[in-house]
Amino acid sequence: MKSSVLLIAFALVSNLAFAQKKQKIEVPTEVKKAFATRFPDAKVEEWQKEGDYYEAEFELNKIEHSVLIDAKGDILEVEEEIKVKQLPIAISAYVAKNYPKQKIKEAAKITNAAGSVSYEAEIKSKDLLFDSSGNFLKEDKL
Repeated sequence: MKSSVLLIAFALVSNLAFAQKKQKIEVPTEVKKAFATRFPDAKVEEWQKEGDYYEAEFELNKIEHSVLIDAKGDILEVEEEIKVKQLPIAISAYVAKNYPKQKIKEAAKITNAAGSVSYEAEIKSKDLLFDSSGNFLKEDKL
């Protein structure tokens, strides 16, 4: 009986903690309009707040995407999941040389508002960012 009560209490506390992490955010109308205009056939799976910006995660044509939008409704960048083999060869070579015991788990193509392309390669606990030619830019810890 005592263990059942403890188990139920643990489950309730776990649910509360999870609910706090996944709080709903208030997304401005201009942000929602910008998303709907640019991606009329997509449905947002999740909205997140990143500093002053809003990020929408969604699937389009069976490909995972995310878009970063400012509060005025300006789209700052679009990230599209790609296959690792679609990365420029220079990126694979960089990872093989600088992270010899790690493999690229996920890859993405990022297009900013000006149309410039960059790439992201995820390895164990890090995102590696590269320019359109595959030159290393920076490393972000996850």
